[in-house]
Amino acid sequence: MEVQVAPLRAWDDFFPGSDRFARPDFKDISKWNNRVVSNLLYYQTNYLMVAAAVVSIVGFLSPLNMLIGGTVVVLVFMGFVWVSHNRDILRRLKKQYPTTFVVVIMLSSYFLISYLGDVMVFMFGITLPLLLMFVHASLRLRNIKNKLENKMEGIGLKKTPMGIILDALEQQEDSINKLADYISKVKE
Repeated sequence: MEVQVAPLRAWDDFFPGSDRFARPDFKDISKWNNRVVSNLLYYQTNYLMVAAAVVSIVGFLSPLNMLIGGTVVVLVFMGFVWVSHNRDILRRLKKQYPTTFVVVIMLSSYFLISYLGDVMVFMFGITLPLLLMFVHASLRLRNIKNKLENKMEGIGLKKTPMGIILDALEQQEDSINKLADYISKVKE
């Protein structure tokens, strides 16, 4: 299946008034995780634009350190995903505690970057965009269009870059993945 770039959502939908934001239920981690995953899929192009703006500003101020920092984070992420696919215990941990998995990746990247160069570039150029995405995805309430788009992504009717990343982190819903497997078998 061909990867499709999700459309840029209207900025008044992405960042409307306070009536569309609410504190997540910290007691129900599953529901909170579903909200974050849904918003990451639905607003992925908006998140990319915000992250690109922050990375561009930091990259303009310190291009070499930003390049080193980005390379380290990508390599650490790929290494952790590879190891977690080859070690069953790490795979279960990644699936049960996705936030911990991302925090371990970020801390590992932080220590490598502090060894190689400028930590502030890491903090502002890499961590800040991820933090902004996570906070927005946690607080933004979902709407019907958001839920519909996510179901289409989940059952395999479309594939987006964020969907690929979430699949690598094993954060797509299990029932939807089973339905997608069934659909792909039917297509064959």
